[in-house]
Amino acid sequence: MALHFELVTPEKLVRSQEVYQVVVPGTDGDFGVLEGHAPFMSTVRDGMIQIYANAGSAPENISVEGGFAEVNEKGLTVLAEKAG
Repeated sequence: MALHFELVTPEKLVRSQEVYQVVVPGTDGDFGVLEGHAPFMSTVRDGMIQIYANAGSAPENISVEGGFAEVNEKGLTVLAEKAG
């Protein structure tokens, strides 16, 4: 099963795709999200989001500046002040 991931800035939808795992730079530390993760909210610090397309793949990194992350039954949404 795949995790639905969206990365959004005030200007545009940067990414919307099904992935294996995403690691987000949370304010209290990095956290990984897989399909079926419990509901969760966190602020996001400046850093790199790591996107794993499938198990064992090398991550794709996207820089982000500030924002919020929410995990719910639909997947992971990161609302970033800036991305890319």
